[in-house]
Amino acid sequence: MSQIYALDPAHSEVTFQVRHLITRVSGRFSSFAGTIDFNEAAPEQSSVSVTVQTASIDTNQSDRDAHLRSDDFFSVERFPAMTFVSRSIMPAGGHFEVSGDLTIRDVTRPVVFPVTYLGKARDPWGNEKLAFESELTINRKDFGLTWNAALETGSVLLGEDVKISLSLQAAAAK
Repeated sequence: MSQIYALDPAHSEVTFQVRHLITRVSGRFSSFAGTIDFNEAAPEQSSVSVTVQTASIDTNQSDRDAHLRSDDFFSVERFPAMTFVSRSIMPAGGHFEVSGDLTIRDVTRPVVFPVTYLGKARDPWGNEKLAFESELTINRKDFGLTWNAALETGSVLLGEDVKISLSLQAAAAK
C-alpha cells in the first residue's frame, strides 16, 4: 500500500555546482515543492513529482543571481519553474534508479537519478518522515542553458557539466 508524502523544504536541499573559470561555484534553490507516492513494500510502484521555482536561485552573490535569472540562463519570467516527473523506479544494488522527465526552460529530457533511501522515522511530534539523497550530473547545454564567455586562453568561463545534489525529507500527508 502506498502513502503520499509532501517534500519538507525546511529540512531539504536542492543544490548545484558548476565549474567557473578554474574553481566550482555552488548554489541552491530555496523554493520547491513535490510529492512522493511511496510504496515501501513495492518501491517500483512508487512515483515522484517535484517543482522548483527558478527565481529562488541563490549563489550568495546578487549580481550572479540576477544574471542566472535573466534570459541568458533560466529566463524566470518566461519559465518560472523546473520540473521532474518520474516514469519508473527500479531497485539497483542498494539504491534506486528513478527515471523521469526533467524540464528546464522549455526543454524536457529523460534523466536517471540514482537515489538512496535513507529510511523512515517519526519526529518528536509523531509525524512520519522519510528521506532520500541523490546526485546527478547533467550537461546544461542539453537544456538550453548555453550562455558562456570566451577567455583569452582559448577556454570558456563556465563548464557544461552541472552537478545536482538532492537531500530530501518528506512528511506523510494527513
